[in-house]
Amino acid sequence: MAEKGTGAGTATKRARKAVAVDPGEGTVTTTAPKSSTDTVTAPRGAESVDPATLPVRPGEDPWTTEEVHELHDELISELERLRNEIGAAEAAISGLMRDSNDGAGDDQVDAGTKNISRESELALANNARDSLAQTERALERLEGVGFGICESCGQAIGKARMQAFPRATLCVQCKAKQERR
Repeated sequence: MAEKGTGAGTATKRARKAVAVDPGEGTVTTTAPKSSTDTVTAPRGAESVDPATLPVRPGEDPWTTEEVHELHDELISELERLRNEIGAAEAAISGLMRDSNDGAGDDQVDAGTKNISRESELALANNARDSLAQTERALERLEGVGFGICESCGQAIGKARMQAFPRATLCVQCKAKQERR
């Protein structure tokens, strides 16, 4: 699983706070037409997940509430880390783009080095965006429907695989088939 640093708890609290501030993502608020004071807030997140509904492979222990909370917290902290990484990469790209116009007097090696640095930062930012999309999708699946079910064969992916790689959407057999193609 992911390494947990001393700031992971703080990052998770900030992520929860950020999610809780946005009623579109963190809560579902419904009001009855009779009175504007009747508001029901249904929590989304680890609290909304019934561990008994998460699939497991034969021979695996069922999910526990603590494991679901740990997995949810890990995904939330991964979202925050990736968003910070993307922000830093975009700032670096912006700086490199700004400096690329200031190439007066640069020889071919300097120009090549700037191009490689810019392409490297672009690749890192794109990889982080892909990982962010996968992590957001894993969180949606955990809070909704489909978490732990292979998108190819419809069988359980496996608890151990989901704990090791929560963004997995394919079981080991289907992933191996995909990689052979």
